[in-house]
Amino acid sequence: MSDTVTAARRPWWVRALVALAAAITAFHIFSTFLWIAPASGLRQLYPPGVLQGWMIPMFGQSWSVFAPEPINGDYRLQVRATVAEGGEERSTEWVDATAAEISMIQHNLTPPRAGIQSTELASRFKGAWDDLSTEQKDVAELGFYKGGDWEPRLRQALLAAGDTDEAREYLEIEHSTTAYATQVAYAAFGDQVVAVQFVVSRQNVVPFAQRHDAGAERPPVQPAPIGFRGPVEEPGQDRDNFTEVFREALEESGQ
Repeated sequence: MSDTVTAARRPWWVRALVALAAAITAFHIFSTFLWIAPASGLRQLYPPGVLQGWMIPMFGQSWSVFAPEPINGDYRLQVRATVAEGGEERSTEWVDATAAEISMIQHNLTPPRAGIQSTELASRFKGAWDDLSTEQKDVAELGFYKGGDWEPRLRQALLAAGDTDEAREYLEIEHSTTAYATQVAYAAFGDQVVAVQFVVSRQNVVPFAQRHDAGAERPPVQPAPIGFRGPVEEPGQDRDNFTEVFREALEESGQ
């Protein structure tokens, strides 16, 4: 009887908040199920873009951490630039963007989403680069950065080596990765950046069957090199805010 009386005395707004929280929780659980499950017609229950907008970037996940194909390697993204100083141009040293980001999430009970951006980009880029033909990779390793038309020239050259869906997908992810590398370059080397270059690499872990072998070593690094590119900045990117956060991460990582 006392529980019934207590429930009846709860203010209406408390009951409304509980009902709202329950509805949001149910919506999130169902959305997560649809997101990680194989694609099905159930996704049509959501208007276009709603499911992705809810899950990305805060709740994105997949089954890749579990069997049968758990994550078994590390991705890394390194950046350098050509900068103009005193009327001359020089190439900088490489900075490890991934190491800087990892310093933001190590020993942090509330790690920021910014701590995994380069890893996600590197994973997508390496997959797209691997899908290119040998001739297309040769084009990607060339430098395209002079003049405002360098991206159209890169696109024309790459598709001339093979107009494939893989090449078009590669061009999209390269553009996004170049935009990120540009922000890293401005943060690390200042505003006099003329061109940027990044290299993505993957290194597998020691094979499971060899994990207890004395002297077992990780397999060689698998790089995905490209040439210099012109700086790319997207609408909405905030160079000052990125620089403030990233420079602190660089110092924390010892670079």
